[in-house]
Amino acid sequence: METKKLSRIARNIKPGSVQDLIPFASLFRLLLGIAVSVQLVIITFNHFSGYYTIEGTSDFITRLLNGSVLSLIAAFLLAWPDLVIIKRLNSTLPWDRHPLMRIIVQIPLAAFLAVLVSTLITLLSDFIGGYPEGLMPVLVKNAIIFAVCNIMLMMILEAWIFYAEGSLSRQRAEELERELSQIRFEVLKNQINPHFMFNSLNVLSGLIGRDTDKAQRFIEEFSSIYRYVLETIEQPVVTVNREIDFARSYMFLQQIRYGENLIFTVDLPAEVLDGYLPPISLQIVLENAIKHNLVSPGQPLRIDVTHGPGSLVICNNVQLKISSGVNTGLGQKNLLKRYALISERVPEFRMGATHYQVILPLIQGEV
Repeated sequence: METKKLSRIARNIKPGSVQDLIPFASLFRLLLGIAVSVQLVIITFNHFSGYYTIEGTSDFITRLLNGSVLSLIAAFLLAWPDLVIIKRLNSTLPWDRHPLMRIIVQIPLAAFLAVLVSTLITLLSDFIGGYPEGLMPVLVKNAIIFAVCNIMLMMILEAWIFYAEGSLSRQRAEELERELSQIRFEVLKNQINPHFMFNSLNVLSGLIGRDTDKAQRFIEEFSSIYRYVLETIEQPVVTVNREIDFARSYMFLQQIRYGENLIFTVDLPAEVLDGYLPPISLQIVLENAIKHNLVSPGQPLRIDVTHGPGSLVICNNVQLKISSGVNTGLGQKNLLKRYALISERVPEFRMGATHYQVILPLIQGEV
């Protein structure tokens, strides 16, 4: 599921300018190759058909150079507007949604553009030297030749762009897949953090001797945490309802440790519970709140989960630990990376004088 999503992200990259479709240097090499090839064909055909016989090597080189320069100029006069047309049609009539309409619109545009360019070049040539057979037959002949050539050129440009975008899509999909694998590893590593395991087992050891019922529930919640991680680590999103159940299990373990000094509330309407967000994202926020703030009888920590427009809002009172260590921001970076893979919206982190707030956007539907 993730790979499909990554490929879709890569395919949806929209070019910002004509040069983003084909860089100028690549376009120049392509058109130069076409111009030289066309001139070689024309010179060879004219020589063996008797229309114009090549007198020697110098004559061949001169005609090839002159013809290639003129063909290159004509090719640029066609190719650059062709790229503008392709860029516009990619936005208005993309191939994946309107293939037939794209063909119906693009081919006449290519032919019309070619007729304009051929007419301009033919009139300029007639003004400079004139045509013995008359202007009108040459206009018609050149218009047909240019139209056919430009349709072929348009096909070559489209093929080039499809190849380049396909290569870019595969490259970006591979990069994003590697990034996602690293994120999965970081999430899994955090869940089997030795410090968390040690604290949890210490709490369990104390419970067994004095409250077997609570110890039994502690074991059940402890096992449900790791079962949830294993079930969802490969999924891009889960429902808010499942994430809240997981958060309750996690906070139960923490509240056994901190007692009434850690207050956790959830106030969400039913429609929000049907939304989606990356798995374990809520737990990361809760873990950071506990990690960086004092939790004591004189300073209880309160964490509230509510909702905003299309989002979950997690808020806690600020009472930072003096010796909480260096804040690496790994939890925030992890959340930002995971959201970037599946959504244009990203989490927000707001530090106030008395409260810290995290806003987790809800994803619209499964991905």
